Amino acid sequence: MNSEDLPIPGGRDVRATLDTPEEADPEAVVVACPPHPQHRGHRGDARLEAVSEVLVAEGIACLRFDYGDWDEGYGEREDARNALRWAQNRYDRVGIFGFSFGGAIATLAAATSDPQPEAVALLAPASRLTEDLDATAALEDVEGPVQVVYGTRDDTANWKPLVERADELGHETVEMGADHFFVGQHEKVADAVGGFLVGHLRER
Repeated sequence: MNSEDLPIPGGRDVRATLDTPEEADPEAVVVACPPHPQHRGHRGDARLEAVSEVLVAEGIACLRFDYGDWDEGYGEREDARNALRWAQNRYDRVGIFGFSFGGAIATLAAATSDPQPEAVALLAPASRLTEDLDATAALEDVEGPVQVVYGTRDDTANWKPLVERADELGHETVEMGADHFFVGQHEKVADAVGGFLVGHLRER
């Protein structure tokens, strides 16, 4: 796997790592949104890296990025939208993935981007960040396929409202017997999330 560090343009200081296969020129990419930056969330998160490894092994690139300066979720949503724009200018097919806080950000970014990503995968997502940064409500505006993976022992993120809404909307939900961090289950998580994204982004 090749990894290249690069900036994401858009007015905020956003740095990213682009993971790509060594012997292929991928036509698809997944933008990966890390967990809460005020709780040490960053692009090197083990769950993001595990998903990236699965994607790259299947010939799909992964853009893992760090948020700019903390902005209560608003700037972070814009960081994700800018990362999507960067990806859409360079790849034929683009998906988005987020863990925890990043799951809410991925949902909010997907729902308000034009064009929207072709697939959205959420891992233990926060259902709402603020009164008007409501990922559960935003889910209704996401046009493409969505997968939500959650742990039944997760008492960190308020994931239940979003999972319930995803079920109501007919999206794929995957239950795992895990805590918020999926300790000891990163490979299982990566297979589930990566498999969903590969299935929707691989060239047909």
